[in-house]
Amino acid sequence: PTQKDGYEKKAQQLNQKGLDQEEQEVRAKQNQVKRPWLREDADKPPAEQPQKKSTDTKGKLLTTPTRLLKLILPLPIRVEKDKDNNDSHDYARAISPNDSIQPLALLVHPQQPLSYVERLVQAELPPVVENGKEKVPNIYFRAEDSAASGNSPTSRDEARAKNASDKKQEQPQQQQKGSSSGDDEGGNPHVAAYSGLGHEAEGQDATPESDKKWVRWSSSTEMGDFIRDAARGREFAIEVEGYNLEMRVSVPSFKDRTYYMRMRLRRMSRQIEHLAKIKKECDELAYKSAHRLAQGGFAALATWWGVVYYVTFQTEWGWDLVEPVTYLVGLTTIMGGYLWFLYISRDLSYKAAMNVTVSRRQNALYETKGFDMHRWEQLVQEANAMRREIKTVAAEYDVDWDEMRDLSYSKQVKKVLEKERNKRGQRDDDEEEEDEDDEAEVVEEEK
Repeated sequence: PTQKDGYEKKAQQLNQKGLDQEEQEVRAKQNQVKRPWLREDADKPPAEQPQKKSTDTKGKLLTTPTRLLKLILPLPIRVEKDKDNNDSHDYARAISPNDSIQPLALLVHPQQPLSYVERLVQAELPPVVENGKEKVPNIYFRAEDSAASGNSPTSRDEARAKNASDKKQEQPQQQQKGSSSGDDEGGNPHVAAYSGLGHEAEGQDATPESDKKWVRWSSSTEMGDFIRDAARGREFAIEVEGYNLEMRVSVPSFKDRTYYMRMRLRRMSRQIEHLAKIKKECDELAYKSAHRLAQGGFAALATWWGVVYYVTFQTEWGWDLVEPVTYLVGLTTIMGGYLWFLYISRDLSYKAAMNVTVSRRQNALYETKGFDMHRWEQLVQEANAMRREIKTVAAEYDVDWDEMRDLSYSKQVKKVLEKERNKRGQRDDDEEEEDEDDEAEVVEEEK
């Protein structure tokens, strides 16, 4: 053989050696999945084995900047491909515990039903074998039973009052009088107890694990309704049938649910406060100009009255000359007012005239100061919508939300938001009345 053939033979041997090593590693990993005693360092005692990183075996329900909720579930089950026990062209699945739990993230809308989450979780799990047949495992959602909570408070205020009374350690006689005047010791079984603290519940607001009683919820329930009811406890459970698996998920509190909304409202409030100062300055200047114009009109009328008086009584022309002049001036004024009414197409009044003059001056000042009225209206409308949404969540969690302290904005911002909201409400009412009048006119014309 030539020298070239020798080199080729050595290269083939080295290549085959590398392939054999890779194949041995793959087979070793597959055997470790099926036979734990074949794993590396299996003969060493547990004290000498390297410690594994602790994993979080509890799920979380996170709030996102959008309306979606991020559900993180620790699934301690994974599916491995097993090739040894099947044909070369077929891969079967071998179920093994997931030592390093990789949480599963799901994006869920609050208005989606629990059945949607159930299908997402089922898609990540292998089927279970029942009576020799494979079936998709059922998923059950459980929350703490509020009806079995005894004397638990039905609102956050009652929970605080109860904690305060327990701290004072009242005498047994006073406690007996208070209990006899109220409901029975078992509480009202038809009133759902409530705390609304979510995972932030501590002390007496948190139900001990031994006293918890769970209730299964229908899969047709919306996710948002389920979370609101589960907020009475610190967590809810997701049970997987066939694997003896129960995953606990911490419930978000009011602060968690509204975190991004409050942060966004805080940023918008700072912008509104900056723009409100510019708008207030422009409005004050516009109203001052309108008042000066009104005062100038009064001065012109007073001057005209003085001229008429002087010409009538202090000159030789007298009333014979002044009478036709005053008549023509009065008629001209009436004609001018009528033309003004046709121009503005509004009621001929002092308020309408002031609004026209003020609005013109305001628009000129807004352009000078760089104030965008469209941006202002949009910003105020979004802020009011965000406030309304946060207040809705606060009502669902039974929380007294103090927006002045939480958002740290001035009274001027709140006053502006309230004023614009009332103005928009009146405008909507006027538009509805106009629409009703138009519909009535159309009906009359059809008749």
